Amino acid sequence: MKSFLLFTVSVLLLYSASSCDKKKKPLKQVVSEETMLVIYEEIKTPFKYGVVFQHPDTTKLIDSPTIFRNSDSWLMTYIVFDGQGYETWLAESSDLLHWESKGKVLSFTKDTWDANQKAGYVSLVNFDWGGDYEVEKHDDRYWMTYLGGNTIGYEAGVLKIGLANTTNLTKVQPWNTNTKPVLSPEDDGARWFENKTIYKSLVIKDTLAHTGHDYVMYYNAKGEGDFESIGMAVSDDMLSWKRYGENPVLTKNKGICGDAQITKIDDIYVMFYFGAFWKPGAFERFACSYDLINWTDWKGTDLIAPSESYDSKYAHKPWVIKWKGTVYHFYNAVGDQGRVLALATSKNLKSDLD
Repeated sequence: MKSFLLFTVSVLLLYSASSCDKKKKPLKQVVSEETMLVIYEEIKTPFKYGVVFQHPDTTKLIDSPTIFRNSDSWLMTYIVFDGQGYETWLAESSDLLHWESKGKVLSFTKDTWDANQKAGYVSLVNFDWGGDYEVEKHDDRYWMTYLGGNTIGYEAGVLKIGLANTTNLTKVQPWNTNTKPVLSPEDDGARWFENKTIYKSLVIKDTLAHTGHDYVMYYNAKGEGDFESIGMAVSDDMLSWKRYGENPVLTKNKGICGDAQITKIDDIYVMFYFGAFWKPGAFERFACSYDLINWTDWKGTDLIAPSESYDSKYAHKPWVIKWKGTVYHFYNAVGDQGRVLALATSKNLKSDLD
């Protein structure tokens, strides 16, 4: 009996050690070309549906959709530039194709650090590919980061990241904003690529603790080289943020890499982003990662590029979801209809409607 017990304990210890080794096995830092191609085939949207949303005042410029679901409705925050600066609005849809503007949720203020710029992006949207796209709460509130500043003009002055929250995601009412930014290019710890200005941000939950923290923020910023790169920050409480790493996670060292959106397809994280001016124009790209930290950039054809009259100048700033078997790629189109929101899909929805 004693020998049997010793044998059993030894087997259990070996199994435990083996399990620990498996858990500690590092994730791959590079995604293979074959896997990148598989991802491309899954996310591509060759059918341009057209313009799906213009602001009610069509003289205004709109930008940066964040799309999420609440109960049986789709909601979208988007930003409006009116000559003074950015404000954030809410729109609603039942089918992802037809949108109605509901009103403002972040507005201009007086004598604040963010008086003339409040471009908001809803945080903690479920990023599972083909998931429910609901928004998760933290501390019983919904959260939004925003590009903030007090200088009048288009993305003028030193821009910083602000934080806002609300208890009601669907009601058109002012969100509560912080009295100071959570990240600034003027911070002592600002890195070389972000010490001039900071633009759009995205916050997701690090459910597998790749970074050792609860939340990850991706944001594009401009620094010493006068180009835009995508960097990371982390947090455990949503309120205090610290920068992660010394270098950007994605950069071309020229032009722009910006406006990251994250989804997860099986064990692969996909970052949709836009590129601009490191080759002509502005266009949609993607990168992949196993750990949210090390990203492999796609070398192939653009996901979206200018080809129509309404996106002839720029086709950029993505928000991509998969719903009921169809991939919807929303983007900011600039062309003969001004600055509007357009859509490309994986299936020809126009023929379905016909």
